Amino acid sequence: MMSSHQILQFRSDPFLVSHCFLHIRPKVSPKHPFPSLPFQWRRSHHPRVRSSAKTKTQCNLKDETPVTETAKRVYPFHEIEPKWQRYWEDNRTFRTPDDVDTSKPKFYVLDMFPYPSGAGLHVGHPLGYTATDILARLRRMQGYNVLHPMGWDAFGLPAEQYAIETGTHPKTTTLRNIDRFRLQLKSLGFSYDWDRELSTTEPDYYKWTQWIFLQLYKRGLAYQAEVPVNWCPALGTVLANEEVVDGVSERGGHPVIRKEFLSLPMKQLITQKIPYSNNLILLLYS
Repeated sequence: MMSSHQILQFRSDPFLVSHCFLHIRPKVSPKHPFPSLPFQWRRSHHPRVRSSAKTKTQCNLKDETPVTETAKRVYPFHEIEPKWQRYWEDNRTFRTPDDVDTSKPKFYVLDMFPYPSGAGLHVGHPLGYTATDILARLRRMQGYNVLHPMGWDAFGLPAEQYAIETGTHPKTTTLRNIDRFRLQLKSLGFSYDWDRELSTTEPDYYKWTQWIFLQLYKRGLAYQAEVPVNWCPALGTVLANEEVVDGVSERGGHPVIRKEFLSLPMKQLITQKIPYSNNLILLLYS
Protein backbone atom coordinates (compact mmCIF):
# COMPACT_ATOMS: atom_id res chain seq x y z
CA MET A 1 0.00 0.00 0.00
CA MET A 2 1.42 3.39 -0.99
CA SER A 3 1.42 6.31 1.41
CA SER A 4 -0.17 9.64 0.47
CA HIS A 5 3.31 11.07 -0.10
CA GLN A 6 4.16 8.25 -2.48
CA ILE A 7 0.88 8.66 -4.35
CA LEU A 8 1.55 12.37 -4.81
CA GLN A 9 5.05 11.58 -6.02
CA PHE A 10 3.58 8.98 -8.37
CA ARG A 11 1.12 11.52 -9.75
CA SER A 12 3.78 14.16 -10.29
CA ASP A 13 5.92 12.23 -12.78
CA PRO A 14 4.42 11.03 -16.07
CA PHE A 15 7.44 8.85 -16.85
CA LEU A 16 7.07 7.15 -13.47
CA VAL A 17 3.44 6.38 -14.29
CA SER A 18 4.52 5.05 -17.67
CA HIS A 19 7.20 2.76 -16.26
CA CYS A 20 4.97 1.31 -13.55
CA PHE A 21 2.55 0.00 -16.16
CA LEU A 22 5.03 -1.40 -18.66
CA HIS A 23 4.20 -4.90 -17.49
CA ILE A 24 0.50 -4.66 -18.42
CA ARG A 25 0.54 -3.00 -21.83
CA PRO A 26 2.05 -3.90 -25.20
CA LYS A 27 5.66 -2.91 -25.75
CA VAL A 28 6.68 -1.27 -29.00
CA SER A 29 9.52 -2.34 -31.23
CA PRO A 30 12.41 0.16 -31.40
CA LYS A 31 12.67 -0.59 -35.13
CA HIS A 32 9.03 -0.66 -36.18
CA PRO A 33 6.68 2.35 -36.13
CA PHE A 34 3.43 0.41 -36.34
CA PRO A 35 1.97 0.77 -32.83
CA SER A 36 -0.29 -2.27 -32.72
CA LEU A 37 2.38 -4.94 -33.07
CA PRO A 38 3.54 -6.28 -29.70
CA PHE A 39 7.25 -6.60 -29.20
CA GLN A 40 9.11 -8.83 -26.78
CA TRP A 41 12.63 -8.04 -25.72
CA ARG A 42 14.73 -11.14 -26.35
CA ARG A 43 16.88 -12.47 -23.54
CA SER A 44 19.66 -13.08 -26.01
CA HIS A 45 19.85 -9.34 -26.68
CA HIS A 46 19.55 -8.09 -23.15
CA PRO A 47 20.86 -9.14 -19.74
CA ARG A 48 18.57 -11.39 -17.79
CA VAL A 49 16.64 -9.59 -15.09
CA ARG A 50 17.08 -11.32 -11.76
CA SER A 51 14.40 -11.25 -9.11
CA SER A 52 16.57 -9.55 -6.49
CA ALA A 53 15.54 -6.14 -5.22
CA LYS A 54 18.65 -4.51 -6.71
CA THR A 55 18.16 -5.65 -10.28
CA LYS A 56 14.44 -6.24 -10.70
CA THR A 57 12.73 -3.85 -13.10
CA GLN A 58 10.31 -2.05 -10.82
CA CYS A 59 9.10 1.30 -9.52
CA ASN A 60 10.98 2.30 -6.41
CA LEU A 61 9.01 5.27 -5.12
CA LYS A 62 11.58 5.97 -2.40
CA ASP A 63 14.39 6.65 -4.87
CA GLU A 64 15.08 10.17 -6.06
CA THR A 65 14.94 8.95 -9.67
CA PRO A 66 11.85 7.17 -11.06
CA VAL A 67 13.64 3.96 -12.02
CA THR A 68 16.94 2.23 -11.49
CA GLU A 69 19.79 2.30 -13.98
CA THR A 70 19.39 -1.45 -14.36
CA ALA A 71 15.83 -0.97 -15.53
CA LYS A 72 16.96 1.55 -18.13
CA ARG A 73 19.51 -0.92 -19.47
CA VAL A 74 16.99 -3.74 -19.67
CA TYR A 75 14.37 -1.61 -21.41
CA PRO A 76 15.52 1.93 -22.37
CA PHE A 77 12.01 3.34 -22.25
CA HIS A 78 13.32 6.90 -21.80
CA GLU A 79 14.70 6.69 -25.35
CA ILE A 80 12.23 4.43 -27.17
CA GLU A 81 8.86 5.61 -25.88
CA PRO A 82 9.24 9.40 -26.41
CA LYS A 83 10.57 8.70 -29.93
CA TRP A 84 7.54 6.72 -31.04
CA GLN A 85 5.07 8.87 -29.13
CA ARG A 86 6.36 11.86 -31.12
CA TYR A 87 6.01 9.82 -34.30
CA TRP A 88 2.41 8.86 -33.48
CA GLU A 89 1.51 12.47 -32.69
CA ASP A 90 3.26 13.99 -35.71
CA ASN A 91 1.66 11.45 -38.06
CA ARG A 92 -1.71 11.36 -36.26
CA THR A 93 -1.39 7.59 -36.25
CA PHE A 94 -4.53 6.89 -34.21
CA ARG A 95 -6.79 9.47 -35.82
CA THR A 96 -10.10 8.16 -37.10
CA PRO A 97 -10.34 9.70 -40.59
CA ASP A 98 -13.50 11.43 -41.76
CA ASP A 99 -13.43 9.58 -45.09
CA VAL A 100 -13.27 6.05 -43.70
CA ASP A 101 -13.55 2.92 -45.79
CA THR A 102 -17.21 2.09 -45.20
CA SER A 103 -16.71 -1.49 -46.36
CA LYS A 104 -14.83 -2.20 -43.12
CA PRO A 105 -16.65 -2.95 -39.86
CA LYS A 106 -16.81 -0.17 -37.27
CA PHE A 107 -15.74 -0.42 -33.65
CA TYR A 108 -16.27 2.24 -30.97
CA VAL A 109 -14.16 2.09 -27.79
CA LEU A 110 -15.24 4.67 -25.21
CA ASP A 111 -13.52 5.00 -21.84
CA MET A 112 -15.06 6.64 -18.82
CA PHE A 113 -13.75 10.19 -18.95
CA PRO A 114 -11.63 11.06 -15.89
CA TYR A 115 -12.51 13.89 -13.53
CA PRO A 116 -9.72 16.50 -13.87
CA SER A 117 -10.08 17.19 -10.15
CA GLY A 118 -6.62 16.32 -8.91
CA ALA A 119 -2.97 17.01 -9.58
CA GLY A 120 -2.66 13.94 -11.79
CA LEU A 121 -3.81 10.43 -12.63
CA HIS A 122 -4.06 7.75 -9.97
CA VAL A 123 -3.24 4.08 -10.55
CA GLY A 124 -6.87 3.19 -11.24
CA HIS A 125 -6.93 5.24 -14.43
CA PRO A 126 -4.34 3.28 -16.45
CA LEU A 127 -5.64 0.03 -14.95
CA GLY A 128 -8.89 0.37 -16.89
CA TYR A 129 -7.53 2.31 -19.86
CA THR A 130 -4.93 -0.35 -20.55
CA ALA A 131 -7.62 -2.98 -21.13
CA THR A 132 -9.64 -0.81 -23.52
CA ASP A 133 -6.49 0.25 -25.37
CA ILE A 134 -5.55 -3.39 -25.93
CA LEU A 135 -9.02 -3.97 -27.37
CA ALA A 136 -8.77 -0.92 -29.66
CA ARG A 137 -5.37 -2.05 -30.97
CA LEU A 138 -6.66 -5.59 -31.51
CA ARG A 139 -9.58 -4.36 -33.60
CA ARG A 140 -7.30 -2.15 -35.72
CA MET A 141 -5.11 -5.16 -36.44
CA GLN A 142 -8.26 -7.09 -37.41
CA GLY A 143 -9.19 -4.46 -40.00
CA TYR A 144 -11.85 -2.49 -38.15
CA ASN A 145 -12.37 1.26 -38.40
CA VAL A 146 -11.77 2.09 -34.73
CA LEU A 147 -12.96 5.22 -32.94
CA HIS A 148 -11.14 5.58 -29.60
CA PRO A 149 -11.54 9.12 -28.20
CA MET A 150 -10.71 10.73 -24.86
CA GLY A 151 -12.31 13.57 -22.95
CA TRP A 152 -12.74 15.15 -19.53
CA ASP A 153 -15.72 14.97 -17.17
CA ALA A 154 -14.96 18.44 -15.88
CA PHE A 155 -18.25 19.70 -14.40
CA GLY A 156 -19.70 19.07 -10.96
CA LEU A 157 -18.62 18.56 -7.38
CA PRO A 158 -15.14 17.08 -8.00
CA ALA A 159 -13.95 20.17 -9.86
CA GLU A 160 -15.65 22.54 -7.43
CA GLN A 161 -14.22 20.86 -4.34
CA TYR A 162 -10.70 20.77 -5.77
CA ALA A 163 -10.95 24.50 -6.52
CA ILE A 164 -12.11 25.19 -2.96
CA GLU A 165 -9.31 23.10 -1.47
CA THR A 166 -6.65 24.88 -3.53
CA GLY A 167 -8.20 28.35 -3.30
CA THR A 168 -8.18 28.72 -7.08
CA HIS A 169 -10.92 29.49 -9.60
CA PRO A 170 -12.47 26.26 -10.98
CA LYS A 171 -11.71 27.19 -14.58
CA THR A 172 -8.02 27.71 -13.76
CA THR A 173 -7.62 24.44 -11.87
CA THR A 174 -9.66 22.45 -14.39
CA LEU A 175 -7.68 23.61 -17.44
CA ARG A 176 -4.38 23.10 -15.61
CA ASN A 177 -5.35 19.60 -14.49
CA ILE A 178 -6.51 18.68 -18.00
CA ASP A 179 -3.09 19.65 -19.37
CA ARG A 180 -1.44 17.43 -16.78
CA PHE A 181 -3.77 14.49 -17.34
CA ARG A 182 -3.27 14.73 -21.10
CA LEU A 183 0.52 14.70 -20.71
CA GLN A 184 0.37 11.61 -18.50
CA LEU A 185 -2.01 9.72 -20.79
CA LYS A 186 0.21 10.45 -23.79
CA SER A 187 3.28 9.27 -21.87
CA LEU A 188 1.49 5.97 -21.26
CA GLY A 189 1.24 5.48 -25.01
CA PHE A 190 -2.52 4.94 -25.28
CA SER A 191 -3.92 4.99 -28.81
CA TYR A 192 -6.45 7.80 -28.44
CA ASP A 193 -7.69 9.98 -31.27
CA TRP A 194 -6.69 13.30 -29.73
CA ASP A 195 -8.28 15.22 -32.60
CA ARG A 196 -11.63 14.30 -31.02
CA GLU A 197 -10.75 15.36 -27.48
CA LEU A 198 -13.62 17.04 -25.64
CA SER A 199 -14.47 18.53 -22.27
CA THR A 200 -17.91 18.59 -20.70
CA THR A 201 -17.37 22.29 -19.87
CA GLU A 202 -17.32 23.25 -23.55
CA PRO A 203 -20.54 24.90 -24.81
CA ASP A 204 -20.34 22.86 -28.02
CA TYR A 205 -20.63 19.75 -25.85
CA TYR A 206 -23.14 20.61 -23.13
CA LYS A 207 -25.56 22.30 -25.55
CA TRP A 208 -26.36 18.77 -26.73
CA THR A 209 -26.95 17.44 -23.23
CA GLN A 210 -29.35 20.35 -22.74
CA TRP A 211 -31.02 19.55 -26.06
CA ILE A 212 -31.46 15.89 -25.08
CA PHE A 213 -33.03 16.89 -21.76
CA LEU A 214 -35.44 19.23 -23.55
CA GLN A 215 -36.57 16.36 -25.75
CA LEU A 216 -37.24 14.25 -22.64
CA TYR A 217 -39.19 17.13 -21.11
CA LYS A 218 -41.27 17.74 -24.24
CA ARG A 219 -42.25 14.07 -24.34
CA GLY A 220 -43.29 13.99 -20.70
CA LEU A 221 -40.32 11.89 -19.62
CA ALA A 222 -39.02 14.62 -17.27
CA TYR A 223 -41.20 16.47 -14.77
CA GLN A 224 -41.08 18.49 -11.56
CA ALA A 225 -42.23 17.05 -8.24
CA GLU A 226 -41.79 17.71 -4.53
CA VAL A 227 -39.81 14.82 -3.11
CA PRO A 228 -37.54 14.18 -0.10
CA VAL A 229 -33.92 14.94 -0.93
CA ASN A 230 -30.40 14.16 0.29
CA TRP A 231 -29.13 17.49 1.62
CA CYS A 232 -25.39 17.93 2.32
CA PRO A 233 -24.76 21.12 4.36
CA ALA A 234 -20.98 20.99 3.88
CA LEU A 235 -21.27 20.84 0.09
CA GLY A 236 -24.29 23.14 0.01
CA THR A 237 -26.20 21.02 -2.47
CA VAL A 238 -28.62 18.16 -2.93
CA LEU A 239 -27.03 14.81 -3.79
CA ALA A 240 -28.34 11.93 -5.84
CA ASN A 241 -28.87 8.60 -4.07
CA GLU A 242 -25.82 7.23 -5.90
CA GLU A 243 -23.66 9.97 -4.34
CA VAL A 244 -24.51 8.96 -0.76
CA VAL A 245 -22.74 6.03 0.91
CA ASP A 246 -23.66 5.02 4.47
CA GLY A 247 -25.09 8.43 5.28
CA VAL A 248 -22.17 10.51 4.02
CA SER A 249 -21.27 12.06 0.69
CA GLU A 250 -19.26 9.86 -1.64
CA ARG A 251 -16.89 12.77 -2.25
CA GLY A 252 -15.44 14.20 0.93
CA GLY A 253 -17.30 12.00 3.41
CA HIS A 254 -19.56 14.81 4.64
CA PRO A 255 -22.77 14.05 6.60
CA VAL A 256 -25.94 13.91 4.50
CA ILE A 257 -29.41 14.64 5.88
CA ARG A 258 -32.61 13.20 4.45
CA LYS A 259 -34.80 16.32 4.40
CA GLU A 260 -38.57 16.13 4.46
CA PHE A 261 -39.38 19.37 6.30
CA LEU A 262 -38.61 23.13 6.55
CA SER A 263 -37.74 24.44 3.09
CA LEU A 264 -37.41 20.84 1.93
CA PRO A 265 -38.77 18.72 0.30
CA MET A 266 -38.19 20.89 -2.71
CA LYS A 267 -39.10 20.73 -6.36
CA GLN A 268 -36.80 18.44 -8.26
CA LEU A 269 -36.61 17.50 -11.92
CA ILE A 270 -37.23 13.78 -12.25
CA THR A 271 -36.80 11.61 -15.31
CA GLN A 272 -38.98 8.59 -15.86
CA LYS A 273 -37.82 5.24 -17.10
CA ILE A 274 -37.54 5.70 -20.85
CA PRO A 275 -40.08 3.42 -22.60
CA TYR A 276 -37.57 2.28 -25.19
CA SER A 277 -34.68 1.64 -22.79
CA ASN A 278 -35.05 -2.12 -23.22
CA ASN A 279 -34.68 -1.71 -26.97
CA LEU A 280 -31.44 0.19 -26.45
CA ILE A 281 -30.11 -2.63 -24.29
CA LEU A 282 -31.03 -5.21 -26.93
CA LEU A 283 -29.17 -3.19 -29.56
CA LEU A 284 -25.96 -3.69 -27.58
CA TYR A 285 -26.14 -7.40 -28.40
CA SER A 286 -27.19 -7.09 -32.03
